[in-house]
Amino acid sequence: MDKIDERLSALGLRSADILLPKKGSDMEKWAVVACDQYTSDKDYWKKVEELTDGYPTTLSLIFPECYLEDEGKQERIENIEKSMDKYLESGLLEEHRNCFVLVKRTTGTGTRYGLMVALDLECYDYSRDSKSLIRATEGTILERIPPRKEIRKNASLELPHIMVLISDKEKGVIEPLAKKIDELEVLYDTDLMMDGGHVTGYLVSDDGDKEGIADGLEHLYSQLDPSNPLLYAMGDGNHSLATAKSCWEDLKKDLSDEERKNHPARFALVELENIYDDGLMFEPIHRVFFGIDENDFHAELIKNSKNVTTRRVGSLEEIEKEIGNGDKQKFGIVTENGFFVTELTCPTSFLAAGTIQSVIDDLVKSGKCSVDYIHGADVTTELGSKKGNLGVILPDVSKDTFFESILKDKAFPRKTFSIGHANEKRFYMEARRIV
Repeated sequence: MDKIDERLSALGLRSADILLPKKGSDMEKWAVVACDQYTSDKDYWKKVEELTDGYPTTLSLIFPECYLEDEGKQERIENIEKSMDKYLESGLLEEHRNCFVLVKRTTGTGTRYGLMVALDLECYDYSRDSKSLIRATEGTILERIPPRKEIRKNASLELPHIMVLISDKEKGVIEPLAKKIDELEVLYDTDLMMDGGHVTGYLVSDDGDKEGIADGLEHLYSQLDPSNPLLYAMGDGNHSLATAKSCWEDLKKDLSDEERKNHPARFALVELENIYDDGLMFEPIHRVFFGIDENDFHAELIKNSKNVTTRRVGSLEEIEKEIGNGDKQKFGIVTENGFFVTELTCPTSFLAAGTIQSVIDDLVKSGKCSVDYIHGADVTTELGSKKGNLGVILPDVSKDTFFESILKDKAFPRKTFSIGHANEKRFYMEARRIV
């Protein structure tokens, strides 16, 4: 291991041997969206099947989660394993050794950049009290790991849809590479199916570029609390990374110390993104209470705050304007009686989503309502305004306080934020051997 690799390893990261289809392959047919998208929309995945029929495609290598509860699960997993081996044996995949890939993705909301890296699972702990270098941003639901382990444990390849965030306000890790893309070799350049935008991948293998990545990450690390050094925070794919971690913990029990050092399953290929990338869009996920007595809601809210002030406003637009201003914790309420803005003093959680989650937990436990998590303020308004319902409009998640929130609250409440729309999630492109 050379000096640059040692520096990167000390930061829980390394370059990877990355597999991509050989030149001339139809990359639009190859790349499909993350398996945890469109989980209630089998028509979407049927359309993907039609588009990719007869072509080499990552659809053959993944398990769309909309099918997790269907019959024939084991047969599907076995077919995935066979397809992986077939693609490896056929010569379809070319290996680019000891490299990173700079990813440029353009969607309807803009252009963003990411860097494909291998993260060291020894530096990752998804437990709520974790102080590891790599950390979950939302609570990990342990029951979701076993079915995903069944898919990964005998797989010869991993294909990541995991997006991991760094807080790089000075833009010193990924952005210097983005400024020199004209000097980098293009590995792929393609439209993405089903309104997924356009993606281009660039080879990053030069020692000078690797040294720049190490410099940038070391600078970020130097600004962290050594006793609680949060350098990498999950953006998307938390349960997929937790599955990789669980599989590694099982596997390493039978390995010697020397074998553990560089075993491919010790690492997970992810796309690293800067939270301050202008093209990275955070959207709050709102809440709707069904069958709720407003008095019960406000009574629980008071238990979670020193003081609660609620005032009427005229519209959803006024709610969104109000809750985005000031230092106080604010959120909107929509009922059949209109629109309101609520302001809290000394709340129990750093984020409004955390305070509301405490209210949800108590009310649902006592059987006083049911709750759903809703993408889109308009849908939340429509549902919340129905008799017996109450919609909560949450403020945007601030990029400036994202990492601070994790340090203070340890993890966001479930379904606090989404990075873009479903069609803007990561598409499978790169692969890596894990055996």
